[in-house]
Parts: sequence; structure tokens; C-alpha cells
Amino acid sequence: MYTAEHTALQDTIRKFIQAEVNPHMDEWEKAGIFPAHEVFKKMGALGLLGVTKPVEYGGLGLDYSYSVAMAEALGECNGGGVPMAIGVQTDMATPALARFGSDEVRKEFLAPSISGDMVACLGVSEVGAGSDVASIKTVARKDGDDYVIRGGKMWTTSGTQADWMCLLANTGEGNPHRNKTLICVPMKTKGVEVARKLKKAGMNSSDTAQIHLDDVRVPQRYRVGEEGMGFTYQMMQFQEERLWAGANALSADKIINETIKYLRERQAFGKPLLDNQYIYYKLAELKTEVEALRSMVERATNLYVSGTDVTQLASMIKLKGGRMTREVADWCVQFWGGMGYMEETLVNRYWRDSRLGSIGGGADEIMMGIIAKTMGIVPRHA
Repeated sequence: MYTAEHTALQDTIRKFIQAEVNPHMDEWEKAGIFPAHEVFKKMGALGLLGVTKPVEYGGLGLDYSYSVAMAEALGECNGGGVPMAIGVQTDMATPALARFGSDEVRKEFLAPSISGDMVACLGVSEVGAGSDVASIKTVARKDGDDYVIRGGKMWTTSGTQADWMCLLANTGEGNPHRNKTLICVPMKTKGVEVARKLKKAGMNSSDTAQIHLDDVRVPQRYRVGEEGMGFTYQMMQFQEERLWAGANALSADKIINETIKYLRERQAFGKPLLDNQYIYYKLAELKTEVEALRSMVERATNLYVSGTDVTQLASMIKLKGGRMTREVADWCVQFWGGMGYMEETLVNRYWRDSRLGSIGGGADEIMMGIIAKTMGIVPRHA
């Protein structure tokens, strides 16, 4: 799938990670945050935050296969938190804005997000409304030319550092799939409060916040696209988010290679652990699972770039990627033994970080439901 141009982009990303990210990862993991403005500004200067975005707003205007190539290359990071925050900036908070936002709003929010002058976050999930997006309670009511927003958002990546939020809110009554609107909300607006910085089991270098919205007033012109189309736009964003997640899950390759290196050096009972047939057979199985996911990602990406709806395949990729990374992480920790249980090792960090893959961006159960619906096998009463 990749051309010389894709490979050149990946080389740039990997060099950037080795120079600007990995030397600091241990420090950022310990601090529970990385300097998003500093890192994103450097990425913006290299054109890495707008790979698929329109050139008139500072993007490169490339097709989505380049975002997939970027997501895979971000697996070079020695931790999942920074790639996750980058993915939110490039493929979760900004796609709908780039596609449907007015020229004025794109100049105000998209262009600085591409240049790295603004950090974006996504406001969809709420307490009691994670994967069930239709059940969100946050409301934006009209008052003159403004929206007045009340509610809250949960598990907001980059929430303590973000300059603006792509917020999903109810702007009407009736059908929960037709009463929602995406709105750009500056985080310094009166009434926006970072209620708390959340402590997670993994992805520690990425800050995650709970956000309260108390009579937050923003102009209606900050709306993304048409009123009432927010749910639809968000579902479209999810297609790209799930392709991105699948490509990033190919970072399992790195952990398998790190484990092979360790097992080749680690002696037990007079021989390298890697010489144990059970171990090298299992590693062969894990590598096969990675390559199966890679083939699915490439197929879906090619279809998506050609204009085909890939809802089913993207959901399968998200399901497969989350489960595959969990399996790779668990077996590799097992093969590392006691050292695998130490927080200081890369394999342990991967183990902690990878568990989110089957939860965030739509849990495994949601993916199975989508797949079953697209197969036409869900009972009418379900």
C-alpha cells in the first residue's frame, strides 16, 4: 500500500520520535503529562499535524492512506500516551471540522491545530455515556446568536492542556441520532472547568480530564456543519479513528521484537529462553496475528480512499486490534517473567497502555454490535 512518499513520511516521523519524544518518555510517564504545545508546535513545523487536511488551512492535502502510515509510524514511541494524544489532534477532534466547518471556523480552530499553535480535545464521552454516544446529556440551548452549554465530558484526552474542544451536545429534542450538534468550544471560555485530572492505569504520559460546562456561552457560528447532524458527523469521524487505531496497533511488532531480543539474551536452564519451542511457536503465532491485522488495515484503507463505506471493516479492525494487542502484551509480559512485571520495562508499559484498545473509541462489545448489524443478523427486538 505504501509508496516512496508514504515511506518518506514515516521516516520523518520516526526520526522526530527518536529525537524529540523517546528521550523524554520516562520523565513524561512519571509526570503524568507531556508538553503538548511544545511537541505539537515542532510537529506542525514538519507538516505532521495536517497530513490529510486542506492545503488552504496549512495541511498537506493527502489522502487517508497517509494518516494510516503516520499512525503506524507512531508505534516507534516508547509508550502509547503520546501517540494517542497526537491521534486525537489529527484524526479524532478535527476531521469533521475540516470536512464540514465554515471557512471562518476552520481558520479560527483548524489552521492553528494544524500548525501546532492550538491543542485540540474531543468532548463526546460523559459519565454514563461512553460507547453509547446517543445517550449523552450535555445540552446547548440557543440564546440570541449564542449557544449556552450545560453538562460535562469525561475521559477527555489532553483535557488539561487543550485550547479548544470539539464538543458534541444535544441542540434539540426527539430522535437522539438527529438532535446533536458538534460545536467548537474554546477551553478558556467562562464556565469551562477542568474538574479533575484523571489517574489512569496506563497511557500515563497523556493527560486525561473530566470537564464541567456550566452555562458556557459560545457563538452559534462555532457550530460544525449543520445543526442536528453532529451524531452523523461523529460516526463518520469514528471510521477514521478506528482505522487509525488499527494501524497504530501494529506497534505490537515492536514489542514482539523487543521480547525476541530479551529472550535471546536471557539464559535459563543452560540455554536461551528463546530456544524453548513453546515460546518460539507462540511468538510465531503472535506475529501472524499482527500481519493479519496489517492486511485488514491495508484493505480497508484502500477501500476508504476509493470512497467506499468501511464501517464494517473499520469495526472489525478496531475489535481485532484491541484484542491482538492485549494478547501480545500479555504473552510478552509472561515471557519476560519477573522483569515483565516491573514498571521500568517497555513491555510492562505496553501491557498497561494496550488494555485501553478494547475500551476507548468504542468498546469491543460495541464493535461486535456494529458488525452484527452490518451482517443483518441482529434480531428486530435487540
